Amino acid sequence: MLPLSSLCRGVRFMAQQHVVALECCSVLCTRASSSSCPSSLHVPPPACMLRPLEVPYRYLFGPGPSNVSPRVLAAGGRPIIGHLHPEMYEIMNDIKEGVRYAFQTTNLMTLAMSGSGHTAMECAVFNIVEPGESVLVSINGVWGERVAEIADRMGAKVHTLVKSPGGYFTNEEIEKEISKHKPVLFFLAHGESSVGLAHPVDGIGDICRKYNCLFLVDSVASLGASPLLMDKQKIDILYTGSQKALNAPPGTAPISFNERACQKMFNRKTKPVSYLLDMTHLSNYWGNDGKPARMYHHTGPVSGFFALRESLAILTEKGLENSWRQHREVAEYLWKGLEDLGLKLFIKDKDLRLPSVTTITIPGGYNWKELLTYMMKHHQMEMMGGLGPSIGMVIRVGLMGYNCSTYNADKALAALADALKHCKKHKA
Repeated sequence: MLPLSSLCRGVRFMAQQHVVALECCSVLCTRASSSSCPSSLHVPPPACMLRPLEVPYRYLFGPGPSNVSPRVLAAGGRPIIGHLHPEMYEIMNDIKEGVRYAFQTTNLMTLAMSGSGHTAMECAVFNIVEPGESVLVSINGVWGERVAEIADRMGAKVHTLVKSPGGYFTNEEIEKEISKHKPVLFFLAHGESSVGLAHPVDGIGDICRKYNCLFLVDSVASLGASPLLMDKQKIDILYTGSQKALNAPPGTAPISFNERACQKMFNRKTKPVSYLLDMTHLSNYWGNDGKPARMYHHTGPVSGFFALRESLAILTEKGLENSWRQHREVAEYLWKGLEDLGLKLFIKDKDLRLPSVTTITIPGGYNWKELLTYMMKHHQMEMMGGLGPSIGMVIRVGLMGYNCSTYNADKALAALADALKHCKKHKA
C-alpha cells in the first residue's frame, strides 16, 4: 500500500490535470465557435449591460414614491430566503400584525399583496364583485376612475357619483345614490392624491350597512399620514400601498377584509376573474384560512416583504398618532410657506387637505412642465403635475414618511421660489 503522502500527491496531480483538460476544452470550444461553428445568436451583448448600474440621488418630493430610510433599504438588502421557509412565514405574520395596527383593525383576513396599490385595488373588486352585480363608485379624481374601469372590465354594472376634481361628497348624497342603485360595493378614496384631498369617512360605513352594501376605501396616499380607523369607522375593505407615508419601496400593498366582506367573498357563485388575486388561495398563502399547512400559490417579493416589515416596525415605534401629528404639522408649515410665496392651494378647506400630498394651483402665466423641469435640473428634486382629471390644474408636493420634516419643506419651498424666479412667465 502506498504511503498517505504519495496518495495525496497523486490526487493533487490528477486534479491539476483535470483543470488543464477543462481549460484546453474551453479554448478549443471558443476557437471553434469563432471560426468553424457559426453562432446561433443574432442579438449581440448589449453594451449598456456591460456598464455598472448608476442611480442618481433625487429628492422625491412628489406624490410618491418617497425617499426611504437607510434602515428600510438595509432590510431590503438582507440575504434572500425561500418564500415558503418557516422564517419567511414568521416575517409575514409580523407584517399582518403591523398592518392591523396601521389600519386599526382586528380583522383576521389581513395581508399584503405582491404588487402595487393597484394590485390591492383589483384584488378587492375582483373578489367581492361578480359579473352583473351593481357597484357604486365615487369619482372626484383619478382613483375613482380606475376603480370604475376595473369593475366595468370584469362585468359589473357600474354607477358613478361624480364631482369635479377636489370636490367631496356629503353623506346625504352618498346615501341617496346607494338607496337608488342598491350596490354590493361602494368605493371611496380617502386619500385622493391626484387632487390632494383627504375625504371625510365618518358615517359612511353606517349608511353602507343600512343598505347591505360593502364599504371599500383606498388609503394609498393617506395611511400613516391622516387619521383612519378601519373598525371604528366600519370600513369593510381597506387597502394601501407601501411607497407613500408607509415609506417602503414600491411593490407591496397591505389589504384587510372584515367578516362582512369575507362572507360575501367566500360565498360567490363564480370564481374571481384573476387566479393570482383569488383570496381563496391568498388567504391560505398568508395563513389566514385556519388550515394547518400553507400551500404554494405564487412567489412573493421576499425582499419587498423584508422592507415592508421594517417600515411597519418604524411606524409602530413612532406611534400611529405621532405619525399623524407629524404629517399634519409639517403640512401646515408647508402650506404657510407656499402662501408666503404667493401661491394658491388647490383645496381651500384646510380640514379637507391631504397632509401627505399638497396640491398647488398652477400659478398664472407659468408653464407647469417648465417649473418641474427646472427643479429637477437645478435641485435634483421631483415634484409632479396633476394626474387624470387634474392634469394641467395642479402641481403636487409630497412630504411623507422619511421625507416628512420642516427641513425638507424648506428645501421644497426654496426650489419652488428659485423656479418661479428663473422660469419665464408667458402671456395669457
